[in-house]
Amino acid sequence: MYEPVDISVIFSLVLVVGVIFTLSKMVRIVPQGEEWVIERLGKYSKILLPGLSLLIPIVDSVAYKIITKELIQQTRDQEVITKDNAVVIISAVVFYRVTDPGKASYSISNFEKAVANMTTTTLRAVIGGMTLNESLSQRDQIKAQVAEKIRDSLTGWGLTLGNLEVQDIRPSDNLQEAMERQAAADRDREATILIADGDRQASIAKAQGQKEATILEAQGRLAAAKLEAQAKVELADGDRKAMLIVNQGLASGEMAPNYLLAQRYIDGVKELSESDNSKVVFMPADWQKSLAGVVGSLGYLGSAISDKE
Repeated sequence: MYEPVDISVIFSLVLVVGVIFTLSKMVRIVPQGEEWVIERLGKYSKILLPGLSLLIPIVDSVAYKIITKELIQQTRDQEVITKDNAVVIISAVVFYRVTDPGKASYSISNFEKAVANMTTTTLRAVIGGMTLNESLSQRDQIKAQVAEKIRDSLTGWGLTLGNLEVQDIRPSDNLQEAMERQAAADRDREATILIADGDRQASIAKAQGQKEATILEAQGRLAAAKLEAQAKVELADGDRKAMLIVNQGLASGEMAPNYLLAQRYIDGVKELSESDNSKVVFMPADWQKSLAGVVGSLGYLGSAISDKE
């Protein structure tokens, strides 16, 4: 035979369980870095801040648990067509935090997905207005434009933009291959230009050297001509002095006639010996007497010049 269960014991157990359940629903501890959105009878009521809070069981309920720490949203790699119809692959990282949990909960269904989509579409718009070279070299400008465009939308969703960084931006594989070929062609062209410029500089230097050599040679010939002219002037001056002496000799009846004959004799023999057609030089039979007369005349001339000086 089973003994009847005491109803008071069962009531006590139910009461204890009800109290525990009620306390669990009424007493809430919100951890640091979170804020909870409370609904009362299905309608937004208040925000629970970190710490201990009391709720009315059954009437109040926790609708959303919002993380207020800075969140990181990374966009996937996407292909974007630039202004000059080049394809680039770009991705970005967005840092933001929830500053208004109420707006973040009720103004949009999924703010994390919204941030990712907003960043992706804005990147497409900004890159589409730039050329390939601009998109690859102006990361700071891209970051500033995208951040400016998405900041207002995030504020309307109860979010605050912390920072935005362009994580990666690169040409597509086909475009990168074409750019490498173009870079190689440009290097070859620059090398050809450098070689041609070097040859031109060498030709200029060679021509300059030849010019300077020609000038020096002409200056040398000019100096030689001046020296030759000076020698001729001095020789003519000597002949003039000799003729003065001859004239004086003729006037005094001395040996001037012999000197003139000797001079003519020497000139004639010299011209005969220097002629290209002359193969044989004829000497007079009395060349010894003639030479003696020449020597005597030259001696007289030398003494006369010394007396004049």
